[in-house]
Amino acid sequence: MTATTPVMDKALIARIPLDVNCALTEDLGGEVNANNDVTALLIGEETLATAQVITREAGVFCGRAWVDETFKQIDSRVNITWHVQDGEALIANQQLFTLTGPARALLTGERTALNFVQTLSGTASAVAAAVKHLAGSKTQLLDTRKTIPGMRLGQKFAVRCGGGSNHRIGLFDAFLIKENHIAACGSIANAVQQARSLSADKWVEVEVESLAEFRQALATGCDVIMLDNFTDHDIQHAVNEAQGQVKLEVSGNITADRLSHYASMGVDYISSGALTKHVQALDLSMRLTPHT
Repeated sequence: MTATTPVMDKALIARIPLDVNCALTEDLGGEVNANNDVTALLIGEETLATAQVITREAGVFCGRAWVDETFKQIDSRVNITWHVQDGEALIANQQLFTLTGPARALLTGERTALNFVQTLSGTASAVAAAVKHLAGSKTQLLDTRKTIPGMRLGQKFAVRCGGGSNHRIGLFDAFLIKENHIAACGSIANAVQQARSLSADKWVEVEVESLAEFRQALATGCDVIMLDNFTDHDIQHAVNEAQGQVKLEVSGNITADRLSHYASMGVDYISSGALTKHVQALDLSMRLTPHT
């Protein structure tokens, strides 16, 4: 089964070479110099090889651009033949891509390339498994800012590959007013008013911890109200009172077995930090065959 590959925005496209360069310099002693891979130097410089990369388990694939960039930076003579697309559902032992070129380069780039793919595909796979619980509902599954440091945009892309949606990217693109912001501003109303005056075009979301706070937020005309760790009883009250005036988001201790239940209550969004912070990497394998 092949899903539509999400579109990469300009920020992500610009970020990938930087992230790959950082990973390679970490592995190669501070510079992208394949000659610093002392084990690869055991192999003849002119030795050519083909390598097959497979997944040992089912999941959803993500990471093509990171693989392409890894071998581009190591040795442009490496040829990559792709057998999958980002967002494609995988079965165990499926072939993902084939590498052909200098054996040294294939081995030097192996771990960096697979680290990106296993992490991003693990994220996409977790999201896809969760999204299945929301089938047939209007509720969207959102990620959070609880991402691996340096991998924010990559993991956000992986979430989309898995069928989820993105919450704000960072601290710059939307307001998320939490309890400490409210305390510092004096009230929910003051915080929302300040947000609107600072940037009228940005999304304003308020996190609330009780129905009393929910009603205060509802009165401000904010765009989204996040119901943090609400009981089922209070979530249903909030949905009934909102009557579609504002988008409602449920967050806090989200588990797979509760997703369909929350969706049935009529909330618009469910956000979960576990999608990107509790990543179980997809199990991958590369096997190299030297040319004779």
